[in-house]
Amino acid sequence: MTQTSRPFLPFVKPEIDEETIQGVVDVLRSGWITTGPQNQQFEAELSAYFGGRPVRAFNSGTCTMEIALRIAGVGPGDEVITTPMTWVSTANVILEVGATPVFVDIDPVTRNVDLNLLERAITPRTKALIPVYLAGLPVDMDRLYEIARAHKLRVIEDAAQAVGASWGGKRIGSFGDLISISFHANKNVTSIEGGALVMNNEDEAELARKYRLQGITRTGFDGMDCDVLGGKYNLTDVAARVGLGSLRQIESITERRRELARLYFDAFEGGAAVRLGVGLPVKNFADSNWHMFQIALPLENLSLTRAEFMAQLKERSIGSGVHYPALHLFTLYRERGFREGMFPHAERFGASTVTLPLFPGMSADDVAHVAKSVDEICEQYGHNR
Repeated sequence: MTQTSRPFLPFVKPEIDEETIQGVVDVLRSGWITTGPQNQQFEAELSAYFGGRPVRAFNSGTCTMEIALRIAGVGPGDEVITTPMTWVSTANVILEVGATPVFVDIDPVTRNVDLNLLERAITPRTKALIPVYLAGLPVDMDRLYEIARAHKLRVIEDAAQAVGASWGGKRIGSFGDLISISFHANKNVTSIEGGALVMNNEDEAELARKYRLQGITRTGFDGMDCDVLGGKYNLTDVAARVGLGSLRQIESITERRRELARLYFDAFEGGAAVRLGVGLPVKNFADSNWHMFQIALPLENLSLTRAEFMAQLKERSIGSGVHYPALHLFTLYRERGFREGMFPHAERFGASTVTLPLFPGMSADDVAHVAKSVDEICEQYGHNR
């Protein structure tokens, strides 16, 4: 039976504590609201979190990838390999620097880029790899960097969703090459809008700083020069203060997300959804930060579309999302020669995935309600039970 009396449960809800809110008030009253001391503190605490590596903060997790490509020397004539199962910015930034995106299909179990296919796609024009850690689950990092070293390639990790994730007991971002992170409002650490780039050395960090603000270097009171073509990508101190408050809670945030994911698996076990063939994410509580909980609908066994399934959830006061359509089927990429059938695993998952609510403020009862609702819809509309 459809329930409408419950408060609406969004699929994500940023949580900003009172200390952070007061901190933002203090910044607003300080008179220094653009890039300044809060930004410096945010970068320092991010660097400490990532094992002392240089970090620069930016106004989005999109520009961080573009700047990483520029630091890596990627440009016209180069190819960059990535996955079509990601937000479109991952590929758009490759076009922005004049390079060519090369897609390879996903592993249907992890839903991340298939590293075996990735290696086969390497050509003499390949300059860099951009793996994406979908829903906060890293790829096999050992294998990834083995491939990169063998072919002398740079790696720009699209770790937008992976703050708090790890590999082999080491935090994502504390090792590797260039790591791009997002602090968008739906991320595990948020600055409302924002991002960060983790780098290898101070020379890269200085170049990133230049790219962040028009390529300008200042000396003394009146000295100024511009020696690279930069943009306007700086993070405000207001946003940085929100990020500081969020970063300081990352351990408890990650643990709570893992607890909620476990509750989802328990709630779905043996239910109608699983019997019908609903695909659950891989169970990984060692590495994933559980940024999202995505299910894959067995549309061939349902007498409703994905949109209708999501509408049924909404009638039960449950929000949901789609992360993501296979991006090579967008018009921009069709015009570049991509078409249906090229990456079947990504296309199937992109057409059937539904993101269920998962955020620290949820209760066990919320999880039970979502799982029960999914089961009810599958019972009602399934035709292969």
